[in-house]
Amino acid sequence: MEQTRENGLPFMKMHGLGNDFVVIDARRGAVDLSAAQVTAIADRHMGVGFDQLALIEAGPAGADAHLTFLNSDGSTSAACGNATRCIARFLMDETGQGALTLTTDRGSLTALDAGQGRVSVNMGHPQLSWNEIPLAHEIETLELPIEGAPTATGMGNPHCTFFVEDATAVDLEGFGPGIEHHPLYPQRTNVQVASLIGPNHLRMRVWERGVGITLASGSSSCATAVAAARRGLTGRRVLIDLDGGQLEIDWRDDGVWMTGGTAHVFDGVFAHDWLDAHR
Repeated sequence: MEQTRENGLPFMKMHGLGNDFVVIDARRGAVDLSAAQVTAIADRHMGVGFDQLALIEAGPAGADAHLTFLNSDGSTSAACGNATRCIARFLMDETGQGALTLTTDRGSLTALDAGQGRVSVNMGHPQLSWNEIPLAHEIETLELPIEGAPTATGMGNPHCTFFVEDATAVDLEGFGPGIEHHPLYPQRTNVQVASLIGPNHLRMRVWERGVGITLASGSSSCATAVAAARRGLTGRRVLIDLDGGQLEIDWRDDGVWMTGGTAHVFDGVFAHDWLDAHR
């Protein structure tokens, strides 16, 4: 039976390298979810579970759609690279287009069909100054005065990247929360630990702001690639191995391009009674 708003709220479950999303198509009617409902949906035992929830909304003139992102704690995020790629794949399949313009709170993003089921998204220019990221006060962003001398980068959301000998050996669950809430980051931050494992090849793990450990993160991958290039560890085009797979990041003159695979796993419907119980 066709899923409609009369018998429930339809959704799609997608992931990019294990970075998983609940996606709701709100182009034909506004969807207003409370923070409590978002948190309930994010519960992997009593809801569906996700790293981010994304709404596909009607875009402004000249855009194919507008995307809004919510973290699993109900907070908003201006950028989510892997969700953008997943939704771009869905819209390309729907329309037959090989190129899309998608707007987000980060700005206008271009998505391209990269072939073999892969999608490329231009995540825009990185934000490198302290007030754009933002940080709490004026400071050099290449090496912060935090143990480990991490690099701060903005990709529409704040990032803090540590370069370590072995990213897999870091206790990210113990390490991540303290850095996420560090006083230098008034809006909290995403946290990455990365190791150079070959020429222009990084191994990276991520603690995502408002979420926790995730198998992958597109904006974190972009921020890590930018930080590595700024520090002279790599060139501007790198491969990044994440817990969930591999992304190609290319920091070009027109922005930071991210390319990788996507998966549309299943479609479902939230029952109205369940949503009402968590309002």
